[in-house]
Amino acid sequence: MTTPQRLFIGGEWTEPDDGHYEVINPATEDIVGLAPEASRAQVYAAAVAAREAFPAWSRTRPEERAAILDRAADLIQRDVAAHAALARAESGATTGTARSMQVAVGAARFRRYARGALEPVEEAIPPQINEAGPMGRAGVFGALAVRQPVGVVTCITSYNNPWANPAGKVAPALAMGNTVVVKPAPQDPLSVYRMAEALAEAGVPAGVVNVVTGSGPAAGEAAVDSPDVDMVSFTGSTVVGQRIAEVCGRGMKRQLMELGGKGAAVVLDDADLDAAVAGIGTTFSFYSGQICTAPTRVLVQRGVHDALIERLTAYAGHLPVGDPAAKGTVVGPVISAAHRDRIEWYVELGRKEGARVVTGGERPAGRDRGFYVAPTLLADCTNDMRVVREEIFGPVVVVVPFDDEEEGVALANDSDYGLIDYVWSGDVARAFRVARRLRAGGVGVNTIGRNMEAPFGGFKRSGVGRDVGSYALHAYSELQAIVWPG
Repeated sequence: MTTPQRLFIGGEWTEPDDGHYEVINPATEDIVGLAPEASRAQVYAAAVAAREAFPAWSRTRPEERAAILDRAADLIQRDVAAHAALARAESGATTGTARSMQVAVGAARFRRYARGALEPVEEAIPPQINEAGPMGRAGVFGALAVRQPVGVVTCITSYNNPWANPAGKVAPALAMGNTVVVKPAPQDPLSVYRMAEALAEAGVPAGVVNVVTGSGPAAGEAAVDSPDVDMVSFTGSTVVGQRIAEVCGRGMKRQLMELGGKGAAVVLDDADLDAAVAGIGTTFSFYSGQICTAPTRVLVQRGVHDALIERLTAYAGHLPVGDPAAKGTVVGPVISAAHRDRIEWYVELGRKEGARVVTGGERPAGRDRGFYVAPTLLADCTNDMRVVREEIFGPVVVVVPFDDEEEGVALANDSDYGLIDYVWSGDVARAFRVARRLRAGGVGVNTIGRNMEAPFGGFKRSGVGRDVGSYALHAYSELQAIVWPG
């Protein structure tokens, strides 16, 4: 077994007060490594270290911050093979996903925010002419809007991408001059410690980056309620996000929340069905549907309903399910036995609610070890079913028919969530018209692709705030107004 992992606090690798817990490979159920159990006192100590490091780091020249982030990207790329192997082992992602969508995207985000550190933080406001009055003499007043770092940011990251998600928080936060306490998901935290090693080797000063972990909620709770924390950036479930928001509200802490989703894929009767199926099918194939942006809720116009079901069934049936380390595997395991059981519970609930299981719905044959779920398609669904309304977070697609465009829009918007929706239509003007009416933070028109400079975040219960691109720099900063007489 590998050497037990230590915490990273104040620039020192620190033995955990509460021992270690096992990180399990979801494909084999073997032990990947031992992650540290931080005590509440150690999490508080990490926040104190970040607080003490903040004044100097926030005054560091942007060019120096950029150079450190660039070096970190180089170091992550240098060890990409080892990082990808670890990410695959602890998250269950396929080799291709671990390498290109996890580690490579993580490195790219450090590279992007190395440039981001050099973006202007001052914006001139048009001069204002004031008449003489109680506030003073007449005059022309100039103003600047200046972006200032928030302070100490707790970054609580999701298990579905142990590289890209933490990098998407840590890199822009550091670029803006903040210091961070990172609390990774308990299921796959070891990759985040490798990220901390790269940052330390790149020259991040002691206390600027701290990493603490725990198998239960205690470490995360301490990282949120610490009096030294100014902001919490969280990716995860809406239920947990609500609890974090309550604590942040009591302390007036800033927050960035990227929460659950139940993405509607509106397929109109003039759509290219093969293109729609390729997009919707990523719910099955990309990390086994454990992604909040997945088009899991298919709303299809009746004229093409049966044809779409037929194509989706064929698509799901040809996806190789198996060991993520094996060449050719497309669908790997889900993160844990508990999560596999939860997904299976939802499929059975769908049956009871009247949905028809077209394909899947049972464990893949020959998979006695590992937490596998077969790609599953549920048809004959209605919008009031729990399998349609609640986030399942697995390789399960539900299909609801509609008659006309107006009904399709109404069904799409009849959801507690609003992260990313999708529209497929052969008429681009029609697709854009529908897209503008959807209550979601993002809409893909004839694509599931993303523009990584576009703002990312959700409406309704899908989150608070926006990040990605320059919007992430805004998220990790406060606006200060400076005014002077001309």
